[in-house]
Amino acid sequence: MNFVEELKWRGMIHDMMPGTEEQLQKEMTSAYLGIDPTADSLHIGHLVGVMMLKHFQRAGHRPIALVGGATGMIGDPSMKSQERNLLDESTLRKNQEAIKKQLAKFLDFESDVPNKAILVNNYDWTKDYSFLNFIRDIGKYITVNYMMSKDSVKKRLSSESSEGMSFTEFSYQLLQGYDFLFLYENYGCRLQMGGSDQWGNITTGTELIRKKVNGEAFALTCPLITKADGGKFGKTESGNVWLDSRYTSPYKFYQFWLNVSDTDAEKYIKIFTALEKDEIDGLIAEQNAAPHLRPLQKRLAKEITVMVHSAEEYDAAVEASQILFGNSTAETLKKLDETTLLDVFAGVAQFEISREELAKGIKAVDLLTDSAAVFPSKGEMRKLVQSGGVSINKEKLSAPDVIIDSSYLLGDKYILVQKGKKNYFLLKISQ
Repeated sequence: MNFVEELKWRGMIHDMMPGTEEQLQKEMTSAYLGIDPTADSLHIGHLVGVMMLKHFQRAGHRPIALVGGATGMIGDPSMKSQERNLLDESTLRKNQEAIKKQLAKFLDFESDVPNKAILVNNYDWTKDYSFLNFIRDIGKYITVNYMMSKDSVKKRLSSESSEGMSFTEFSYQLLQGYDFLFLYENYGCRLQMGGSDQWGNITTGTELIRKKVNGEAFALTCPLITKADGGKFGKTESGNVWLDSRYTSPYKFYQFWLNVSDTDAEKYIKIFTALEKDEIDGLIAEQNAAPHLRPLQKRLAKEITVMVHSAEEYDAAVEASQILFGNSTAETLKKLDETTLLDVFAGVAQFEISREELAKGIKAVDLLTDSAAVFPSKGEMRKLVQSGGVSINKEKLSAPDVIIDSSYLLGDKYILVQKGKKNYFLLKISQ
């Protein structure tokens, strides 16, 4: 597989230094991509870079994932309007371990193949490097004029909202350049990859390698991913879409991909899956013929949920989706954990009821009018029950005087009420 050709048809190349493709065709090559360890989970914004590494390994080359423990203590000025919070070493180490576990779902770190992936942390070769030695050994090769010419620096210095740029941040590109030099000398790394906002930092590295050791190194960047409507990719009302299920449930993760627009689905399925071109072309044709069936979104959501979580979590997410949008059963509802239940019914009206009231048992008609105002009147409630339009926990309510007690609680905390086909209410035990 030709790595550059693969990225081209997937729409994943923004800039590439001359000679890059020739280098990759000549021999097995090592390339690295930096990952910011400021959290103990990756989010979907990281996935473009991770998929680049995955395709790189599939093409027979060796991927190096660099966790930026040292640079993460400083903060990259690229595309940022202000400095970030700095992290301590123990937090960075904890984050590194969590990130490696997630990367192992995409990259082969364990087998004996010659191109098995490597994880490194730039803190390891930076922590004992004295400031005097660094500015003597590294700083003298890159001029201030060269550093000032970088877009990331120019934007920060010319921005009205910016308070300027600290020396710490200004030195970031030198540190990143040194990473490339270190990996070049110690791991034979010839290529650095990243987002298009990293071009300036990456080329500082190639310049440093050229000047200090008379070596030849290369750069390749991918476009920054955007949404068709101009919104920021990977952001929802509740923030980032994380790969760790503690922060974004598999159900919510699945729903994110399922709900992207047709235009975005056609772009994302090339970037975020390893499906072959013929299969993707077939799915695009299916989508054009019957867009209401959303074959692109369904396949995209499946591929990426299985890759990040598991086939079991994907099946559970699909099943959970049926609760709102299909003919699911009470059994399906009872299997949901609390996080997924609340994600599925995010935005539905909630009422609090007391545990004491439920422990004694209460008629459904009283529960759904007096205790929780699901119905404005008992007459309306009785009428809808008679026509089969009221369900408790996905089971039809047979009569308005059925006694509801603690045995109806889901996870000892909730009761789901359905009024008609689409109106849901969540009754929650008050603390």
